[in-house]
Amino acid sequence: EKICEARDFTQITPYCDRLCYVSAMTWAHSYIMAAEDLLGAEVPERAEYIRLMAAEVQRLASHLMWLGAFGLDIGNLTLMTWCLRDREMFLDLLQELGGSRMHYNYPRVGGVKRDIPIGWANRMKAKVKLFENRINEYEMLLDESTIWLVRLQGVGYATAEDQLDAGVTGPNIRAAGVNTDARWTNPYSVYDQVDWEPAVEKPTSVKGADCYDRYRVRMEEMRQSCRMLLDAIEKIPGGANTHYQPGDEMIYTKAPTRAPEGATGFSTYECTRGVSNFYIKGGGDGRGKNPYRLSIRSPMFLTIPYVAKTMIGYKVADIPAIMGSFDPCIGETDR
Repeated sequence: EKICEARDFTQITPYCDRLCYVSAMTWAHSYIMAAEDLLGAEVPERAEYIRLMAAEVQRLASHLMWLGAFGLDIGNLTLMTWCLRDREMFLDLLQELGGSRMHYNYPRVGGVKRDIPIGWANRMKAKVKLFENRINEYEMLLDESTIWLVRLQGVGYATAEDQLDAGVTGPNIRAAGVNTDARWTNPYSVYDQVDWEPAVEKPTSVKGADCYDRYRVRMEEMRQSCRMLLDAIEKIPGGANTHYQPGDEMIYTKAPTRAPEGATGFSTYECTRGVSNFYIKGGGDGRGKNPYRLSIRSPMFLTIPYVAKTMIGYKVADIPAIMGSFDPCIGETDR
């Protein structure tokens, strides 16, 4: 946050990629939305569709990283190899957009760095359709595993009321039956123009959501991301197999580089692990192209302290299952 006070609005984007190293694209977009709110930038509709698809491909890659690591926590080594295999498909798609496999520096204030490449749409559709079938394979592997069910069911109960009081958001609160998703309740970008619905799990116990509920809600969320991607690529303005050059008005609108003194920008974005918020304050001519202040609200900063309450009364051997079920990311926790 302090580093950003010495950077201009474009230079800040790579730092936001590093807030969560397995969900870089969503965090960069969260910042860009706040910067656009501050600077009054207009975003072409095609760029909004590209942003949505980039974010949902990243969500799939992030959930696969979580599922694979969670499998290791429980003792399922096969799951990790399967997840990394499928995650590579989506990292390939993101690499085509941003040029790298982890920190993409892809969105820009006013649009995106480059258009989707020729053929990207067909490759994405093929991979998403393949992965929809793979989700069924994951569920056959896990939901029919006695070890998996014993380790997750009835462990790490978290009630909706306690989570709301603690500020928990994202899949963890939806696992407790709370139908809240920033993409749905406060739609931004073009999420209100594509076909999808929030993944909400109905807890099987009055005690709240357990580790199994938190696993199930993320499996359904991956299905919804696939659903969104297949719909968005059909609706993208200008066509899915059309490529516009960098800087074209279809994918980028030049935005002001200086923010008026006292002006503020704010974003509410549904990142992979919950709702992220950026607050930016402009500094006028005295700060030049740099913001006066920037503050970040990370979902994990609030979630991880709460997780300790859900461990009370369980065995030490249950701690990896409980902590892993909340999908922690330390990078975004300390910012």
